[in-house]
Amino acid sequence: MNVRELEPKSVWNHFEDLNAVPRASKKEERVIAFARKFGEDLGLPTYVDAVGNVVIKKPATPGMEDRKTVIIQSHLDMVHQKNADTDFDFDTQGIQTYIDGDWVKAKGTTLGADNGMGVAAIMALFTSTDIAHPALEALFTIDEETGMTGAIHLEQGLLDGQILLNLDTEDDDEFSIGCAGGIDTNTSKTYQEAAVHGGVAYKITVNGLKGGHSGVDINLERGNANKIMNRLVNGVEGLRIVEIDGGSLRNAIPRESFATVVVPDAGYKAEFAQRAEAIRFDLQHEDPDVNMELEETELPGSALSAEDSAEVCTVLYACHNGVFCMSRAIDDLVETSSSLARVIVKQGEFKTQSLQRSSSESGKMDVAATVAAPFRLAGCQVEQGGSYPGWTPNPKSEILDLMVAKYEEMFGEKPHVNAIHAGLECGLLGERYPGLDMISFGPTIKGAHSPDERVGIASVAKFWKFLVAVIENTPKK
Repeated sequence: MNVRELEPKSVWNHFEDLNAVPRASKKEERVIAFARKFGEDLGLPTYVDAVGNVVIKKPATPGMEDRKTVIIQSHLDMVHQKNADTDFDFDTQGIQTYIDGDWVKAKGTTLGADNGMGVAAIMALFTSTDIAHPALEALFTIDEETGMTGAIHLEQGLLDGQILLNLDTEDDDEFSIGCAGGIDTNTSKTYQEAAVHGGVAYKITVNGLKGGHSGVDINLERGNANKIMNRLVNGVEGLRIVEIDGGSLRNAIPRESFATVVVPDAGYKAEFAQRAEAIRFDLQHEDPDVNMELEETELPGSALSAEDSAEVCTVLYACHNGVFCMSRAIDDLVETSSSLARVIVKQGEFKTQSLQRSSSESGKMDVAATVAAPFRLAGCQVEQGGSYPGWTPNPKSEILDLMVAKYEEMFGEKPHVNAIHAGLECGLLGERYPGLDMISFGPTIKGAHSPDERVGIASVAKFWKFLVAVIENTPKK
């Protein structure tokens, strides 16, 4: 059985069609054209704004003209991550999906269920001929994963809806009514390399980590490859850094890091083994497959001095990573966090990228200042930007009340209504279109932003059934 044969066929076939289109953030030209053609082929009014967001409008079916217009929104881009041993070109190849028991996965790469399942569900609604619905407006945004610039620059005046359904939550029994805001902290400093005249050079590999979404999964205490690499090299007498290449994307917990270092003698082998064993013990529950390898290599011509290498290690140790504080208002919700996503040392240049999140605007700026502080003390250049707001819950939401009642009626239990520690576009969309009644939901997706990403087959059927029910029962104007 292949993915296209799964039920509901319309959703899965649209998902497969979408996954055939490369759609990395900031490289969305092909998927924008794909969405535009989809709307135009249906003969529906289709608009592409100045930054590439796509809006498609479908009139109400007979008898539903008196219902509020519903905006259904998902983002077109996806996180591109692959395992180190996977031969795959995201710029030219479509995602290769397969069925594994109760899940759909991809072969060695991210799946694109985040947020491709939402896009596919919207497409299925718009191609349907037997679903009663009010006037619908599909909003496909771009660049959600690397800054939400599509939502930030969404053209005003394109949308008429009063209700917004964001299809980007990743547990099918949850309704999100609030989310965290975020800000990026990027740092850099250039060191003068010095010649290497002796010692032993080693390549260090850290991999095998689970990684995951740096917001949703930050409380799981999974290993951060950048922090692990630093534990392996910090404080080693006379160690000199040649190169470090750790992490990949700003919003993914880093799974891999690679370094080349020079040490005075081969005695580092025993010290490395001791440190690696301690790290494995610490991560035995959260990341039992962590792998750390040491391999001797040729001496390089130059490297950072031992003093500068120690400074790099010290500032990385001082950089906060993980949960900063928990919510005082909502049980078990992370309020504020930071993830050290990227560490690069190459030809004397030291760079980092990190992402701070918080449902509190003051908390967001507090943790951003905390992360910046050690880099400033070390004389690094610090740039902070890409700030976006959180989404404040609306306890008087009409669509929330309707959906909670409908969920209980259909599934015999109450959904979990909460806020999430991740960035959703609802906060920004609410700024562009004040007064929208917003809610976010979706099918169950695990391992987002990593090659372990998977979506539950039964969950997609449940999500689709519920989405149709909500659309058929939207409130009157």
